[in-house]
Amino acid sequence: MAKHLVDIDEAALSAARAELGTRTIRDTVNEALNRAAGTRADEVERSLDRLARLELHDRDDAWR
Repeated sequence: MAKHLVDIDEAALSAARAELGTRTIRDTVNEALNRAAGTRADEVERSLDRLARLELHDRDDAWR
């Protein structure tokens, strides 16, 4: 794990801490990052699943 010096909005931190049920700044930031990354991964997975279900037409003549 790396250390980073960042400015954090205190009101946003307090709101995030209440929403996430975390006690420390470290736990709050890590939980928020993990949730954001997980949400993105879920979105990408859903999109790939949707693409895999598509029935694509033959495009052999597309460039002629």
